[in-house]
Amino acid sequence: MVLFTFNIVNIEAEVKKGASVPDEERIRITENNSKAILRILDIHDVKASFFIEISIAEKLQSLIKAISSKGHEIAFYNINSELREIEEAKKSVEELLEKQIKGIRQKDYKIPKEDLKMLGFGYVSHIDHADILFPFKRLKRDTEITEQDGISVVPESISPYSQLPYNDFVFQVLPMKYYKNMVFETLKKDDFVLIYLSSWQFTDFSRYRFDIPFYRKWNSGKRSKTSSISCFAGSTKMRWLPHE
Repeated sequence: MVLFTFNIVNIEAEVKKGASVPDEERIRITENNSKAILRILDIHDVKASFFIEISIAEKLQSLIKAISSKGHEIAFYNINSELREIEEAKKSVEELLEKQIKGIRQKDYKIPKEDLKMLGFGYVSHIDHADILFPFKRLKRDTEITEQDGISVVPESISPYSQLPYNDFVFQVLPMKYYKNMVFETLKKDDFVLIYLSSWQFTDFSRYRFDIPFYRKWNSGKRSKTSSISCFAGSTKMRWLPHE
């Protein structure tokens, strides 16, 4: 199976000289990008997991309700939040949705699994850095969801053939035909492939003058990314991540 996930995050990049994108506008960009994702998933009747960055969860309540009402999973993405902040965000969103939040994703800043278990999380999804050097970095490859300290650990998927991870950068730069073949070949060996994209990739960089590397602008924007997702979703059986 394919586990299709999205990191809902504000773009943190600086802007080019003479340009300005205040915090309120960054939130609006994130909301609009996320709504574009919802529309394309709805067209293909695909369900996904949305990992909301904890520091902006309070400002995205309407979006969170819209995502949940479409049948998608709401989870959290922890970039650098402390345990108390995670607990407060979890309680707030659970009251908003009247359902429990079971998943959390972490990258650099990792809260211990026993603390996440104490807060009522059922699984943690660990991801690595996504940048242009990935093809030259051999990563540890786990293929199974394991139980550690009372919580399920979902590993980041890596192709056994190309050694490429299924992160946002790889989805962005690879030709879709090659990417789909990579997924199908991996599923012949593994039970699942975990794919994740980031909401900022749907940003129109011709309109918002963020100072980002050229390779991050390639194949970005709503039109390009929704087209890629549409092509992929139309030929792949996908599901969300919740741990029962």
